[in-house]
Amino acid sequence: MIDLFHRLLLASDAMLMAMAGLVFWLVAGFAALMEKRRVRKRPLDRLEAVGWVPWTPIFVGCAIIGGGMLSMSAPVVLGEIM
Repeated sequence: MIDLFHRLLLASDAMLMAMAGLVFWLVAGFAALMEKRRVRKRPLDRLEAVGWVPWTPIFVGCAIIGGGMLSMSAPVVLGEIM
């Protein structure tokens, strides 16, 4: 556990950016799952209880930010691995 902490503490900026991009993609996946759950067919008496969170813009924003962060850090991260 301490070794993992030290590796995170001493990670390069590109590696930290790649991890942040991965976190953004995980949030985007969660938002896509919640949007799918929200638009699922519901009985007419529960139509007003759909929800108020704008999951689609959250998904798009997080996917774009995460993809940009991953694409910017990919050359350095892949160079460290190989």
